[in-house]
Amino acid sequence: QVQVVESGGGLMQAGGSLRLSCAASGRTFVSYAMAWYRQAPGKGREFVARITWTDGSTYYSDSVKGRFTISRDNAKNTVYLQMNSLKPKDTAVYYCAAAGPNYYDTGEYDYWGQGTQVTVSS
Repeated sequence: QVQVVESGGGLMQAGGSLRLSCAASGRTFVSYAMAWYRQAPGKGREFVARITWTDGSTYYSDSVKGRFTISRDNAKNTVYLQMNSLKPKDTAVYYCAAAGPNYYDTGEYDYWGQGTQVTVSS
């Protein structure tokens, strides 16, 4: 069984920074890509950023580009999201997702975490 566990959420004032972490664990699981999504109250789940394991390529939504940075630690099967210049509209539950070898065929994520709350006050 694969577990995806996020940490690092909390309350921050606008303009501040937070760093989220996400670890994927499982006896035989190897990540091919990991991503962050978020869901604000009353809204659907929104893509934030993703990183691939083979070459470390990254992709961001326009809403966070230039403010958020996704990075990875291959040895720990862990991904990070450094969030700077936070805005109240960044308030959401942030979910981490991990993809296995089918990622390059389907673009889909196989495992999801429970989410971590990020609240940005004005």
